[in-house]
Amino acid sequence: MISEDPARLSSAAAPGGPARTRVAIVGAGFSGLGIAMALQREGIDFAIFERSDRLGGTWRDNSYPGSKCDVPSHLYSFSFAPNPEWRHTYSTQAEIWAYLEGLAERFKLLPHVRFEHELRLAKWDEAARGWRLATSRGPWLADVLILACGALSEPSVPALEGLETFQGRSFHSARWDHAHDLADQRIAVIGSGASAVQFVPQIQPRAKRLYLFQRTPPWVFPHLDREITDAERALYRRVPAAQRIVRAGVYWSRELVALALTKRPRLTVLLERMARKHLARQIEDPELRRKLTPDYAPGCKRMLISNDYYPSLAAPNVEVVAETIREVRAHSIVTIDGREREVDTLIFGTGFRVTDNPVARRVEGAGGTSLARAWAESGSRAYLGTTVPGFPNLFLMTGPNTGIGHTSLLLMIEAQIPYIIGCLRLMQARGLGRFEVRRGPCDAFNEELQRKMRRTVWNLGGCTSWYLDRHGRNTTLWPDFTWKYRWRMRRFDPESYEFVENSVWQPK
Repeated sequence: MISEDPARLSSAAAPGGPARTRVAIVGAGFSGLGIAMALQREGIDFAIFERSDRLGGTWRDNSYPGSKCDVPSHLYSFSFAPNPEWRHTYSTQAEIWAYLEGLAERFKLLPHVRFEHELRLAKWDEAARGWRLATSRGPWLADVLILACGALSEPSVPALEGLETFQGRSFHSARWDHAHDLADQRIAVIGSGASAVQFVPQIQPRAKRLYLFQRTPPWVFPHLDREITDAERALYRRVPAAQRIVRAGVYWSRELVALALTKRPRLTVLLERMARKHLARQIEDPELRRKLTPDYAPGCKRMLISNDYYPSLAAPNVEVVAETIREVRAHSIVTIDGREREVDTLIFGTGFRVTDNPVARRVEGAGGTSLARAWAESGSRAYLGTTVPGFPNLFLMTGPNTGIGHTSLLLMIEAQIPYIIGCLRLMQARGLGRFEVRRGPCDAFNEELQRKMRRTVWNLGGCTSWYLDRHGRNTTLWPDFTWKYRWRMRRFDPESYEFVENSVWQPK
């Protein structure tokens, strides 16, 4: 049994040595809490290392005005912990964050969370048969390491010429400065992705002038959000099966979109017609409409939903700037055509470091090689998006090619949980102390992925996005239906791994 006493986590530590835990989880977002709940059910000791003073991951960080999920609420909760209290069919950031904090309390996970423990380095120690962790609050030793940091955890800020000389206030949307008053400000928004589509309509009415610097326009679709009635919530509380039925309907409707994205890209013409109609209905000015019309197939980049983004761009105090930024000055931005626009506040809506996440440089495997170096030539790759050759006793949550472009990432997270638990059960049962995925199965899996990727909308000619790494390979998304991934992850496959016995893991 697992004690809620935090001292239990360090019971295996040598006198004067680092505290030791069976499993170390890095990150207290959806992935970290999801696997923590499963470990607790198994009776396996664990500690969660969270760099912030609050849990919640991306739903803690992205508190910008208008922040909400673009996946229906009924799919954006764990199937084993449904939330009958969603107030909207597409939930707000505050609702989702509250759901996560509620899970931590309900499942008694808080005693296991080490807040303000940022991972600075994780090194595999062969002699100790474990991972030596250097955190901002001191060293730890773990038998197994689970990286649950999330792909959307490290903001990406472009290297603009002269940015360091800017004298106004600047911040990324994932680090929103709520103390900064935007009223009567000349605001420059750089980026037109998922975050900007949500916060631009919220800040536009307050701005004296708003410049949206857009590299490529997104495809934007009508938003079907509505309030969930009191009667519906009462039904879900009293008859949980009713919510499961709704969830199933939403799930399979989303899988139909995957058909167009991964199997039949020509079907995206239907999505394009819908988006073009939405644009034409909301933007009357032909020149502005031209600027906002993408030149790539829907789905190639992330598809967005909004009913107020286009109207906000048509407001008289807004200018959509399609020209490339040449430089940033102390109080202005200059575009490549030589035009200078005065700016008081600079907001980056430029996404995250997905294919070059800094955490990969902080994890060093059996040969002392970091994940970043191991992936330098091949691009980020893992077996089933979960384990990596050369990195024993390491699991990745939402690792390479487990992202999705049409549905809820929680489906992929839930698929990984039983796979990881299956491995740990085997180790526990046989007294195994070390596992490592064999290179052959990992290479075969990734070759299969890239073959499938050639047929998808993401790899069509002329399509560039944050899904692709610097080699032009899509190492981010799953190129198939989610049910196929879930089926593949239904059981742990020990034949793909090498194991070492005689460890501190005692057979049951």
